[in-house]
Amino acid sequence: MKDLTFETLIAVFEEIFGSGLFWAMVAAAAAVTLGYLYVLVRDRAVSWKKFLFAQLSMPVGAVLAVWFVMVMTKSRLSDLGGPVDIILFIGIAVLGAIGMAIMVYTLESLLGSKRTKGAAET
Repeated sequence: MKDLTFETLIAVFEEIFGSGLFWAMVAAAAAVTLGYLYVLVRDRAVSWKKFLFAQLSMPVGAVLAVWFVMVMTKSRLSDLGGPVDIILFIGIAVLGAIGMAIMVYTLESLLGSKRTKGAAET
């Protein structure tokens, strides 16, 4: 692997997660992103109540993302070898947290809840 290209990254991710699961995750991420953009365009503003609830879900997303990658790669925390591994795990946790927040905000906006439906925004 002399050069790091986009195709190389896709091949590595397909090897780690399997082709079907990887492309299912890509499709799910695209669906959540499109849903989020739809909600932002539809509402024309960010609901701070929904945003706060989404932020509260971020630690759950970080832990789930790290756990998922560790299960898929069959590794443990004791396998961490150096600073690059720590940086990679932090990156995975950050991406998981952001993804969870976007998903929670989108789902709450699309499905609503008693807390956010019909309540006037302040």
